[in-house]
Amino acid sequence: MSLHRPAIIALSCLLLSGCSSLPNRSEEATDAINEPATFTSSTYETPEIVDSLLDVFDDEQLNKLVQRALENNPDLLTAYAQLEEAEFNFGKTRARLFPSFSANSGANRRGPNPSNTFSASLDASWEVDLWRGLKNTTAASASDLAATQALFEATRQSLIAQTMQSWFSLISAGKRLDLATKKRDSFTATYELVERRYETGTATITELDLAHTDAASARADYHARLDARDQAARALQALLGEYPDQALTTNRTWPSLDRSVPAGLPSELLLRRPDIVAAYERILAADARVKVAYVDLFPSLTLTASGGRSSNILSDLADNAFDLWSLVGSLAQPLFKGGLLRAELSAADQRAEQAYQSYRSVVLNAFREVENALSSEAYLKREETARLEALAAARRAEAKTLREYEEGLTDILSLLEAQRRVFSTEEQTINLRVTRLNNRVALALALGKGV
Repeated sequence: MSLHRPAIIALSCLLLSGCSSLPNRSEEATDAINEPATFTSSTYETPEIVDSLLDVFDDEQLNKLVQRALENNPDLLTAYAQLEEAEFNFGKTRARLFPSFSANSGANRRGPNPSNTFSASLDASWEVDLWRGLKNTTAASASDLAATQALFEATRQSLIAQTMQSWFSLISAGKRLDLATKKRDSFTATYELVERRYETGTATITELDLAHTDAASARADYHARLDARDQAARALQALLGEYPDQALTTNRTWPSLDRSVPAGLPSELLLRRPDIVAAYERILAADARVKVAYVDLFPSLTLTASGGRSSNILSDLADNAFDLWSLVGSLAQPLFKGGLLRAELSAADQRAEQAYQSYRSVVLNAFREVENALSSEAYLKREETARLEALAAARRAEAKTLREYEEGLTDILSLLEAQRRVFSTEEQTINLRVTRLNNRVALALALGKGV
């Protein structure tokens, strides 16, 4: 062993100097994006500030639905099982840092004059981590585990957001059904009015057919909205991990938009978003595996030891003084593998580059999501204000046109158009409200707000 010591020391110095020149993309990641000092998009909202996704909407029914989803959603439970598997895999990798021990026993009966031979041994084996290959393998596994933990949190946050948005969809589906009911009743009443006027000779057959067309279309829309409401209920039930029998009902009151989350600073996003954390941990894992591929070019040293006893009397095995023992050191140096090890080193380096570019993509996408959600906060509020103003004007115009039609001062086309405008604008206000609610959730999710 002493003859190899100078060579080992020389190789160690060579390795350490080589490792220092290996690319380190985890350090490059800190400067991967030149983020601005503040988010460029701003919001004109002045709501109550909360710092949790679950606190954005103060609604008891919604909170209960979210808890049911967290307890029963199969995708989240699958992610949790994957997290536990990653923890066990890390334990397996870490175990390689320590010596392994095994105990053996045996019995033999042989010879022309049969005799019994009993043996017992204790074996130990330990791969000396000369070049920190095992340590880097363990570090890579630890980063894999951290990435899996971050992705589990991302899955959890995403499930909460999906449950909230699915609940908003169910409320809006109910409101659209209510609107379709009013629309059906309104156009049916208009058709009956035209029918009475036709019977008295003050309306034409064309006017009657036009009114009939809108009444029949309104009935068709009503059934379509019934179907949409049932599908929205089934979608929410599937997220809850329950049988989708559309039996789930909800009140038809919009949750308040009086709460929101603070945007903070762009740099803080890099620490809050679990998908960004996971992407960074994948860089760390890839960097560690580049080092592992590098040290595979160097010798490996394995120490094995064995001790035991052999006797023709079984009771002698209880004596702890081993009369048979051995200690062996094995130094293995790769000589020729057709370029396999060098190719693996280059491949590991490119995998690290992929992890780095993937990280940049995740970060840029995160900034885009935040900027979009922040700007939409202001635009959607102003759009909703204008739509509500349009709806009020459309209702006034409809009432005036109906009076004029009853007095014979306008035609049926004007009345039907006034009615269509009211229902179209009212549906737009429903769509806008659910869009604002979804955007509020999207903002909290984009900012990495946990529960």
